[in-house]
This record gives sequence, C-alpha cells and structure tokens, in this order.
Amino acid sequence: MSDQKISPPRRADFVVFEEIHSRWMDNDAYGHINNVVYYSFFDTAVNRYLIEHNVLDIAKSEIIGLVIETQCQYFSSITYPDLIQVGLKVAHLGNSSVRYELAIFANDDDIASAKGHFVHVYVDRKTNKPTPIPRDVREVLQQLLKVG
Repeated sequence: MSDQKISPPRRADFVVFEEIHSRWMDNDAYGHINNVVYYSFFDTAVNRYLIEHNVLDIAKSEIIGLVIETQCQYFSSITYPDLIQVGLKVAHLGNSSVRYELAIFANDDDIASAKGHFVHVYVDRKTNKPTPIPRDVREVLQQLLKVG
C-alpha cells in the first residue's frame, strides 16, 4: 500500500456537472451521507446524462451499458440538505466499454468530497453479449473526453 496521499480533484477537472438533491434518508447514524449513496449519485449522474442526450431509453434501447466496475475514495463528509454536484468526464473510450471519472461536490465547493470511477460495458439487451458502443452514444461520450 502506498503512503502517497491522494488529492481531491477540483471542479475544473471535469467536463459537465449533474445536480442531485440529497435526501433526508441519505444520512446515516453518524450524521453524514452514507458511503453507499455515493455510488447511487454516480449511477444517477451517468444515466441522466445519457438520457438527457437522447442516447439511452431505459425501457427500449437495444444496446445498454452494464456496470462492471465502480470505485470511490472519500475526502470529506457531506450531509443532508447539501446540494450535490457530480462532476463527470470520460477517461477511456474503448470499443465496447467506457470508463467515467466522477467527483462529488457539495453545494458550491471547488474541492471534491469524493472521487471515483464507473465502467460501463455495452451489451445487446437480449443476448447480454458485449457489442460495440453505438455511434450516437460514442459521439455523446466523446464530448466528455477531458484532454490535459
């Protein structure tokens, strides 16, 4: 294990932001938003972005992205009623997979409370077999590539 401290990202490290309102039920017994809820924030931000850009219909899309990996590192607590901003960018765009990098920002904070990644593998909904990312989806994802 490395002793090197990982620095939290800043807002400028991300391409777009999805806003999510925290909920009373997100808090845990320790008075902050429970760690598992961060994964829900990631999932919500990615899928909302795809839906808003008309490349995902959760009921009808023949090709869908399934989550195969997710990870989160925590830097500081957030709590209800914080307004959550999820920073989003694409770190890798493959033939059938995409790796998103995300960060959780509370209210107007410039420094993230948490950061993580989220990997989708695109599959045929009927066969569940990997398939190339559809062209329209790829075009939307390419807009999230952060250079530099």
